[in-house]
Amino acid sequence: MKHVPTIEPGSERSTRARVARLILEHGPVAAAALGERLGLTPAAVRRHLDALLADGMIEPRTVGPRGQRGRGRPAKLFAITDAGRSAFEHAYDDLAGSALRFLAERMGEEAVADFARAQVSGLLRRLEPVMRTVPADQRVEVLAQALSAEGYAASASKAKSGGDQLCQHHCPVAHAAAEFPQLCEAETEAFARLLGTPVQRLATIAHGDGVCTTHVSPQSLGETAHRDTSKETGR
Repeated sequence: MKHVPTIEPGSERSTRARVARLILEHGPVAAAALGERLGLTPAAVRRHLDALLADGMIEPRTVGPRGQRGRGRPAKLFAITDAGRSAFEHAYDDLAGSALRFLAERMGEEAVADFARAQVSGLLRRLEPVMRTVPADQRVEVLAQALSAEGYAASASKAKSGGDQLCQHHCPVAHAAAEFPQLCEAETEAFARLLGTPVQRLATIAHGDGVCTTHVSPQSLGETAHRDTSKETGR
């Protein structure tokens, strides 16, 4: 009797994740397009879509036929939901945590700190030339915009105690940062370097706070610290 291979549960999950990823990257998208890209039958695509819909990962949308008003059958497309997008972010977070644990076990905690600094080096390279041309009182706003472009949903405002306040309403690696504070420390060091003034972390999502909050000292304090450092170096 000829053996008929069965689909393992892990294979099903893998294919379903690929379907969800395509919807995340290219959605809203039709079921037929998903089948073509992944080489799946209409029945297989429907099975995965139904499961994703049931889990709240995706949602259906209808679009009327182009070039025809009120005629023809509306096209049914599928788009990722906020819950679906969040699931992908948590998956990246879990992967980052696993990679950092492996690095710490094999090479030690200092290697994790080196990795954290390397991660923010790209932000430094991109923004340092920009910050040199931006007035000091606008740098926090420019940094907030750059962080928002990278998915941190950042905002800048004046602090009641003086200086500015930088808030990050989202952190893609919050769980990893809770275990490895080197990620937050390297980011804070980068902020101080870019803004040219001392900064202090007041709250972090990694520690259970709702928002990552950083106090940015007035620029006059940064200039004073720079002059003091220059005097000490010149001794």
